Amino acid sequence: MEEKTNLLFLGSPGAGKTHISIAIGIQACKKGKTVSFFTSANLGNLLVEMQEERQLTKFQKKLSKVDLLIIDELGYVELSNQVTQLMFQIFSERYEKGSILINSNLEFAEWGKVFHDERMTAAIIDRLIHNSKIILFNGESYRYRNRRQGIKGN
Repeated sequence: MEEKTNLLFLGSPGAGKTHISIAIGIQACKKGKTVSFFTSANLGNLLVEMQEERQLTKFQKKLSKVDLLIIDELGYVELSNQVTQLMFQIFSERYEKGSILINSNLEFAEWGKVFHDERMTAAIIDRLIHNSKIILFNGESYRYRNRRQGIKGN
């Protein structure tokens, strides 16, 4: 976080991306860092709500001050054009100013399906991958593996 590095966790559902992201967030909090965690759908809905209530600038300033912004489940839900534009503002505002950790089950080539605009998608990816670490999570879902082995729980 001191170097404003981004983390991009890409890979299969159930491979542990969210679990590790939460652990990183908890450890950051224990070290006195500020962390915000959202699913991409929740963040998108909140951005639209803040815009409608004329509180967007205030909310964006709040997000720009956190040390680590975690966005989970990018790619599970397609984003509206309005949300795409608002998310772009968040990514641009944090570019080289604060760390972002993103979890996605999609490869970069598929992100256009989420953001609907190829130029904006390219700009988002460009900002996120600069000064970032990309970690691939592949393999069988732990949920599926546990179910197959007869282990109950999540």
